Amino acid sequence: MIDTVLFDMGGTLENVVHDEETLTAAANKAIEILRAEGVELGLETSKLARMMEDGFLRYKEYQVGVELELKPERIWNEYILEPIKNRETFLNDALCERLAHMWEITYYRRELREGVVEMLEGLKSLNMRMGIISNTASLFQVFAVLEEYGIRDYFEDVTLSSIVGYRKPDRRIFDIALRQMQADAKKTAYAGDTLARDVIGARNAGLAKTFRIQSFLSISRDQALVGSMRADHEISSIMEIYEILRDQSEA
Repeated sequence: MIDTVLFDMGGTLENVVHDEETLTAAANKAIEILRAEGVELGLETSKLARMMEDGFLRYKEYQVGVELELKPERIWNEYILEPIKNRETFLNDALCERLAHMWEITYYRRELREGVVEMLEGLKSLNMRMGIISNTASLFQVFAVLEEYGIRDYFEDVTLSSIVGYRKPDRRIFDIALRQMQADAKKTAYAGDTLARDVIGARNAGLAKTFRIQSFLSISRDQALVGSMRADHEISSIMEIYEILRDQSEA
């Protein structure tokens, strides 16, 4: 019997999209943040936007296979700003976290998925314990957004790759979340939007059940897996998580 449900954040509890407009906005915001700290990059917005995009691509290439998350100061100094690295552009930890936070809320347009509050209320009425496991390059952004949405108090635990150092699908980030909640993997379900990170990671960690809902991010991340595997429950509405677990509980 399921008694705990863990959720992915971006793409699952919230809708996220990005495009050329959000990339340009992130570059402008980075210039603004750095200039306020006396750091002048000497780059036009368009050139910084391309450098940021290329830097995150290099960082993602590093992540393939290792499934590790570096701290913001390493991401920004060693990958994003590496092409123009010098003593003046070496950024301290606090400034890199500001940039990481900015990137997550500016490069990605975010909004709470329709039906999330009702779904969480439903799970709460079933006495389900709830937590979050999220891949993110920011230390604090997920906590801030949960508070903005007004749903932080539903979750006993929030486990972030930026804090623990492991990224989904590495089973260790799931193991850490389970230990922090003192939850039994065999009684835990996981809800996400990708096969590659969420479903594979949850199964590697021995979780009992997986839910998958489509998002803007699903297709690009799951191209190699579509048709070869499925979650236990492929859902089109977030409310289905509550309905399925309610029906199973009653049965």
